Amino acid sequence: MIIGVPKEIKNNENRVALTPAGAQEFVKRGHTVYVQTKAGEGSGFSDEEYIGAGARMLAKAEEVFAIAEMIMKVKEPIEQEYSLIKKDQLVFTYFHFASYEPLTHAMIKTGSVCLAYETVERDGSLPLLVPMSEVAGRMSIQEGAKYLEKPLKGRGILLGGVPGVMPAKVLILGGGVVGTNAAKMAAGMGADVIITDVNLNRLRYLDDVMPKNVHTMVSNDYILRDLVRTSDLIVGGVLIPGAKAPKLITRDMLKTMRPGTVLVDVAVDQGGCIETCKPTTHENPTFIIDDVVHYCVANMPGAVPYTSTLALTNATLPYALKLANQGWKKACAENQDLKKGLNVISGKVVYKAVADAFNLPYTDVKEFLN
Repeated sequence: MIIGVPKEIKNNENRVALTPAGAQEFVKRGHTVYVQTKAGEGSGFSDEEYIGAGARMLAKAEEVFAIAEMIMKVKEPIEQEYSLIKKDQLVFTYFHFASYEPLTHAMIKTGSVCLAYETVERDGSLPLLVPMSEVAGRMSIQEGAKYLEKPLKGRGILLGGVPGVMPAKVLILGGGVVGTNAAKMAAGMGADVIITDVNLNRLRYLDDVMPKNVHTMVSNDYILRDLVRTSDLIVGGVLIPGAKAPKLITRDMLKTMRPGTVLVDVAVDQGGCIETCKPTTHENPTFIIDDVVHYCVANMPGAVPYTSTLALTNATLPYALKLANQGWKKACAENQDLKKGLNVISGKVVYKAVADAFNLPYTDVKEFLN
């Protein structure tokens, strides 16, 4: 198979979909890898390293898209890339379709095969979302602590406090991968942490494994309305695979928060679980509503691309090799994880949550795999 790796062009997106080591694994198995010039530069990988691994370099994205049978990306295609995607071309990347209807319609129009990292599922977990959720969860505290500083319009609170001064109160919505990693970081910095979730079994587990400055509470509207009044940093980490995130923090709750409270919505690329959040960029990461600081960068791991690229390739490469070795139809027919990653095929939506999000016709994926 011919694999193409274009340079990411989303604002301040420095990650790349494949490391030189990953490229070498494809080449060893008889596949051809084309990488756009300087695609790995932001992550610390030079063109020379890709060439040394057996990849071939192309100067323009147009050339990469034109020749590749499978495109590997990090972020969803953006408007200037829509026309580059060919009919029946396999595109393997994060799509987050349910959060952005124009992208869904654009990919339907291309007639391509869209296999989304975020809906590949194994035993109820999302193995290709996990590494980036780990990074984003940890970064949410790093960024939240920074924006709590007064010059950045925060409350002027040190996350861990000092002897004789109480630490900051951190509220984490969701006890999944994002929430767990956020709690670890916040607890390690000495904050007073509360994790909320609707799953009592998950809360029992977290109660057992977390340090004593992390507390658990069942999530409901009444409890959240009480907690937001006294929280200094609130992290939104609630995800429903392939669907829009539920709005747990509503517009009216902001007026009950203290001025300088910081909200970090990690779920923003799935529509966000904070009603007032809208996607921001690393260039302009925050905005303020009712004196509450909103940090809603949709590609948080892009700020730490070396770590993120290695973590992502570790997870995606085994699946990408299956797709290259067997072709997408056979690989998805035989591998249930990959089968659940299929979202759009030849102009038809085959992932129900995406079809439901925009009232589009739904086609059973089995029609394409028989």
